Amino acid sequence: MAFVEPVTLKARGIALVPLSPGHEAGLRAAAADGELWKIRVTSVPEPQDTHAYIEAALEGREAGHRFAFAVTDKASGTVLGSTSFHDILPALKRVEIGYTWYARRCQRTHVNTTCKLLMLTHAFDALGCHVVGWRTDNFNHASQRAIERLGAKKDGVLRGHALRRDGTIRDTVMYSLRSGEWPEVRAQLLYLLDRPRTSPSAPE
Repeated sequence: MAFVEPVTLKARGIALVPLSPGHEAGLRAAAADGELWKIRVTSVPEPQDTHAYIEAALEGREAGHRFAFAVTDKASGTVLGSTSFHDILPALKRVEIGYTWYARRCQRTHVNTTCKLLMLTHAFDALGCHVVGWRTDNFNHASQRAIERLGAKKDGVLRGHALRRDGTIRDTVMYSLRSGEWPEVRAQLLYLLDRPRTSPSAPE
Protein backbone atom coordinates (compact mmCIF):
# COMPACT_ATOMS: atom_id res chain seq x y z
CA MET A 1 0.00 0.00 0.00
CA ALA A 2 1.35 3.43 -0.96
CA PHE A 3 1.74 6.04 1.76
CA VAL A 4 -0.28 8.51 -0.34
CA GLU A 5 -3.24 6.68 -1.84
CA PRO A 6 -5.38 8.14 -4.67
CA VAL A 7 -7.74 10.70 -3.21
CA THR A 8 -9.68 13.76 -4.34
CA LEU A 9 -9.59 16.71 -1.93
CA LYS A 10 -12.35 19.33 -2.10
CA ALA A 11 -13.14 22.64 -0.41
CA ARG A 12 -14.39 26.12 -1.25
CA GLY A 13 -15.00 25.44 -4.94
CA ILE A 14 -11.60 23.80 -5.52
CA ALA A 15 -10.97 20.10 -6.18
CA LEU A 16 -7.53 18.50 -6.14
CA VAL A 17 -7.84 15.51 -8.46
CA PRO A 18 -5.12 12.88 -9.03
CA LEU A 19 -3.22 14.02 -12.13
CA SER A 20 -3.88 11.89 -15.21
CA PRO A 21 -3.24 12.00 -18.97
CA GLY A 22 -6.75 13.38 -19.36
CA HIS A 23 -5.57 16.65 -17.83
CA GLU A 24 -3.02 17.35 -20.56
CA ALA A 25 -5.04 19.91 -22.51
CA GLY A 26 -6.19 21.63 -19.33
CA LEU A 27 -2.64 21.90 -17.97
CA ARG A 28 -1.43 23.32 -21.25
CA ALA A 29 -4.19 25.94 -21.21
CA ALA A 30 -3.50 26.87 -17.58
CA ALA A 31 0.22 27.31 -18.24
CA ALA A 32 -0.56 29.44 -21.29
CA ASP A 33 -2.40 31.92 -19.04
CA GLY A 34 0.63 34.07 -18.34
CA GLU A 35 3.12 31.96 -20.35
CA LEU A 36 4.30 30.60 -17.04
CA TRP A 37 6.98 28.38 -18.55
CA LYS A 38 9.00 31.53 -19.30
CA ILE A 39 9.58 32.12 -15.58
CA ARG A 40 13.06 30.73 -14.98
CA VAL A 41 12.56 29.88 -11.28
CA THR A 42 9.58 27.55 -11.80
CA SER A 43 9.09 24.07 -13.25
CA VAL A 44 5.96 24.82 -15.30
CA PRO A 45 6.07 22.70 -18.48
CA GLU A 46 6.39 24.30 -21.89
CA PRO A 47 3.39 23.47 -24.11
CA GLN A 48 5.23 20.76 -26.05
CA ASP A 49 6.46 19.19 -22.80
CA THR A 50 3.11 18.85 -21.03
CA HIS A 51 2.71 15.15 -21.91
CA ALA A 52 6.21 14.36 -20.61
CA TYR A 53 5.48 16.38 -17.45
CA ILE A 54 2.46 14.21 -16.70
CA GLU A 55 4.35 11.02 -17.50
CA ALA A 56 7.14 11.99 -15.11
CA ALA A 57 4.59 12.71 -12.39
CA LEU A 58 2.92 9.33 -12.92
CA GLU A 59 6.29 7.58 -12.80
CA GLY A 60 6.94 9.31 -9.48
CA ARG A 61 3.59 8.10 -8.21
CA GLU A 62 4.38 4.54 -9.28
CA ALA A 63 7.76 4.76 -7.51
CA GLY A 64 6.09 6.11 -4.38
CA HIS A 65 8.01 9.38 -4.04
CA ARG A 66 5.55 11.83 -5.65
CA PHE A 67 1.78 12.17 -5.89
CA ALA A 68 0.63 14.90 -8.28
CA PHE A 69 -2.76 16.60 -8.40
CA ALA A 70 -4.52 18.68 -11.01
CA VAL A 71 -5.95 21.77 -9.32
CA THR A 72 -9.44 22.17 -10.76
CA ASP A 73 -12.54 24.32 -10.44
CA LYS A 74 -14.96 22.01 -8.66
CA ALA A 75 -18.03 23.17 -10.59
CA SER A 76 -16.65 23.22 -14.13
CA GLY A 77 -13.70 20.84 -13.91
CA THR A 78 -11.47 23.48 -15.51
CA VAL A 79 -7.80 22.88 -14.74
CA LEU A 80 -6.27 25.81 -12.85
CA GLY A 81 -2.79 24.40 -12.25
CA SER A 82 -1.02 21.59 -10.46
CA THR A 83 0.55 20.70 -7.12
CA SER A 84 2.16 17.61 -5.60
CA PHE A 85 3.20 15.77 -2.51
CA HIS A 86 6.82 14.82 -3.20
CA ASP A 87 9.93 13.47 -1.50
CA ILE A 88 7.53 11.18 0.34
CA LEU A 89 9.27 9.37 3.22
CA PRO A 90 6.81 6.89 4.81
CA ALA A 91 9.23 5.71 7.49
CA LEU A 92 9.60 9.27 8.76
CA LYS A 93 5.99 10.23 8.04
CA ARG A 94 7.26 13.21 6.10
CA VAL A 95 6.13 14.70 2.81
CA GLU A 96 6.95 17.88 0.95
CA ILE A 97 4.55 20.08 -1.00
CA GLY A 98 5.80 21.42 -4.30
CA TYR A 99 5.64 21.42 -8.09
CA THR A 100 2.96 24.03 -7.44
CA TRP A 101 1.79 26.50 -10.04
CA TYR A 102 -1.45 28.17 -11.11
CA ALA A 103 -2.78 30.02 -14.13
CA ARG A 104 -2.08 33.72 -13.79
CA ARG A 105 -5.76 34.53 -13.27
CA CYS A 106 -5.75 32.36 -10.13
CA GLN A 107 -2.73 33.95 -8.52
CA ARG A 108 -3.37 36.12 -5.45
CA THR A 109 -6.82 34.61 -5.05
CA HIS A 110 -8.16 32.04 -2.57
CA VAL A 111 -6.91 29.16 -4.75
CA ASN A 112 -3.43 28.71 -3.27
CA THR A 113 -4.59 29.14 0.33
CA THR A 114 -7.36 26.59 -0.24
CA CYS A 115 -4.94 24.11 -1.81
CA LYS A 116 -2.53 24.44 1.10
CA LEU A 117 -5.36 23.94 3.60
CA LEU A 118 -6.48 20.79 1.76
CA MET A 119 -2.99 19.32 1.44
CA LEU A 120 -1.87 20.13 4.97
CA THR A 121 -5.11 18.75 6.40
CA HIS A 122 -4.61 15.53 4.43
CA ALA A 123 -0.94 15.28 5.38
CA PHE A 124 -1.33 15.86 9.11
CA ASP A 125 -4.86 14.61 9.84
CA ALA A 126 -5.24 11.72 7.36
CA LEU A 127 -1.67 10.54 6.78
CA GLY A 128 -0.43 11.29 10.29
CA CYS A 129 2.67 13.14 9.08
CA HIS A 130 5.13 14.47 11.63
CA VAL A 131 6.62 17.02 9.22
CA VAL A 132 5.61 18.72 5.96
CA GLY A 133 8.35 20.46 3.99
CA TRP A 134 8.76 22.90 1.13
CA ARG A 135 11.70 23.86 -1.05
CA THR A 136 12.03 26.73 -3.48
CA ASP A 137 14.53 28.59 -5.64
CA ASN A 138 16.54 31.22 -3.79
CA PHE A 139 15.40 33.79 -6.37
CA ASN A 140 11.72 32.81 -6.14
CA HIS A 141 10.92 35.45 -3.56
CA ALA A 142 7.15 35.26 -4.16
CA SER A 143 7.20 31.55 -3.31
CA GLN A 144 9.28 32.18 -0.20
CA ARG A 145 6.83 34.85 1.00
CA ALA A 146 3.88 32.53 0.37
CA ILE A 147 5.49 29.68 2.32
CA GLU A 148 6.42 31.98 5.20
CA ARG A 149 2.85 33.33 5.34
CA LEU A 150 1.73 29.77 6.06
CA GLY A 151 3.80 29.78 9.24
CA ALA A 152 6.45 27.36 8.00
CA LYS A 153 9.93 27.70 9.48
CA LYS A 154 13.02 28.29 7.34
CA ASP A 155 15.42 25.39 7.84
CA GLY A 156 18.28 26.72 5.75
CA VAL A 157 19.71 27.00 2.26
CA LEU A 158 21.27 24.19 0.22
CA ARG A 159 23.88 25.91 -1.95
CA GLY A 160 24.51 24.71 -5.48
CA HIS A 161 21.66 22.24 -5.10
CA ALA A 162 19.81 21.95 -8.44
CA LEU A 163 19.69 22.99 -12.07
CA ARG A 164 17.21 25.54 -13.37
CA ARG A 165 15.53 25.14 -16.73
CA ASP A 166 18.04 27.59 -18.25
CA GLY A 167 21.01 25.49 -17.10
CA THR A 168 22.09 27.76 -14.25
CA ILE A 169 22.66 26.25 -10.81
CA ARG A 170 20.34 27.33 -8.05
CA ASP A 171 20.48 27.48 -4.28
CA THR A 172 17.43 25.86 -2.65
CA VAL A 173 15.66 27.39 0.34
CA MET A 174 14.17 24.73 2.66
CA TYR A 175 11.17 25.15 4.96
CA SER A 176 9.20 22.83 7.24
CA LEU A 177 6.14 22.66 9.46
CA ARG A 178 5.83 20.18 12.35
CA SER A 179 2.62 18.50 13.44
CA GLY A 180 2.57 20.41 16.72
CA GLU A 181 2.48 23.69 14.78
CA TRP A 182 -0.36 22.59 12.54
CA PRO A 183 -3.36 23.62 14.70
CA GLU A 184 -2.23 27.26 14.77
CA VAL A 185 -1.43 27.24 11.06
CA ARG A 186 -4.85 25.72 10.27
CA ALA A 187 -6.54 28.46 12.28
CA GLN A 188 -4.58 31.10 10.35
CA LEU A 189 -5.45 29.59 6.97
CA LEU A 190 -9.14 29.52 7.87
CA TYR A 191 -8.91 33.13 9.02
CA LEU A 192 -7.33 34.17 5.73
CA LEU A 193 -10.00 32.35 3.74
CA ASP A 194 -12.93 33.71 5.76
CA ARG A 195 -11.92 37.35 6.03
CA PRO A 196 -13.61 39.84 3.67
CA ARG A 197 -11.68 40.67 0.52
CA THR A 198 -11.52 44.33 -0.38
CA SER A 199 -9.98 43.90 -3.84
CA PRO A 200 -8.96 41.13 -6.27
CA SER A 201 -5.31 41.88 -5.53
CA ALA A 202 -5.60 41.50 -1.75
CA PRO A 203 -2.96 39.12 -0.37
CA GLU A 204 -3.98 35.51 0.18
